Amino acid sequence: MNYLEIQSKIQNAQHLDFGKILNLTINMFKEVWLKGFLMILVLVISAVTLTFFFNFIGIGPDPFVVDYNEGFNLYSNYTSNAFYSLPQTILLSSLIIGLLAGFYRICKQLDLNETQSEDLFYYFKGDYIRKIFMLGIIYSLIAVIAQSLYLIPYVYAMVPLSFFAVVFSNNPELTETEIVKLSFSIGTKKWLLTFGLILITGILGMLGIIACGIGLLFTMSIIYLPVYFVYRDVVGFDDDSEIMKIGTE
Repeated sequence: MNYLEIQSKIQNAQHLDFGKILNLTINMFKEVWLKGFLMILVLVISAVTLTFFFNFIGIGPDPFVVDYNEGFNLYSNYTSNAFYSLPQTILLSSLIIGLLAGFYRICKQLDLNETQSEDLFYYFKGDYIRKIFMLGIIYSLIAVIAQSLYLIPYVYAMVPLSFFAVVFSNNPELTETEIVKLSFSIGTKKWLLTFGLILITGILGMLGIIACGIGLLFTMSIIYLPVYFVYRDVVGFDDDSEIMKIGTE
């Protein structure tokens, strides 16, 4: 599908059933939890490594230190740290988008009963790397600007941003601009549904904290699955498999 065809499908998207998508998400998680664990583990290790590295070279975010003589402004400290940590955010965002794209590719193969390559790093090659890095830059700039405007704009932007990886995974031939536009189109069209699903799966993912915290590594990947099913049921894939109709009305 080309850009215009996908936009047309988004604009003419039918109602999606919250309960069905949540049920599909839980069932898919049962199948891909191990790959999700490996993805979360790589992200945690990468985030810790990047934090230590940028702090070591002196360009990490400043800690929130209260100056009792001048007072403490939470908003100004929050904003300055968001911009100050931009290089670190760009690298981590690029890694997240690339890994999630591979994760969604595995989900699609499982969904369509295709032969699974099970390669989380599938898109870290060739021209894909440049595209992932550019998407990481755009993602980070939008996120940081939204953060600087404080809570409400960031909460709104979070939903369209969450579609970057799944749109790229299924349409790697599109330009970065087209991927961003499609992500915001579907994120805006299905904002409330997606936000609710992310909120519920986030709560479910936090249940891993019961296992002394380390259980979060095994459960948190569920939070990334709702956008896969929203995309699947709104846009679908290149083939016209009947499985794409599951969860739609």
